[in-house]
Amino acid sequence: MRSFIAASVFCLLIIPGHAEDCVASVYFVGEPSQPGTETASGIPLDDDAMTAAHKSRPFGSKVKVTNKENGRSVTITITDRGPFVDGRCIDVTKAGARALGFDGLAPVSVASAAGD
Repeated sequence: MRSFIAASVFCLLIIPGHAEDCVASVYFVGEPSQPGTETASGIPLDDDAMTAAHKSRPFGSKVKVTNKENGRSVTITITDRGPFVDGRCIDVTKAGARALGFDGLAPVSVASAAGD
């Protein structure tokens, strides 16, 4: 029985989590008068950091975001909550959007990053 439980736990650890397909958007500090805007986690928003907002993933978790139009993928850390727009599941910083090759909106797949 112990070996069955150990094998089951091992399988759960190596099976990747379900990917979430949705639309990503870009968020940023919109006005120069708002530098250091804090995210929901208390970390200042930084347009040049590889961070994002997600409705439910834990703060500090890393996700692999893949642009479904061009195949580019990046690993991004969740530091904020949102987006609160139907059909969107993640808001990435300007740096994340540049790395993914989009400006504005893009269809993406979001999955837990390896080791997270």
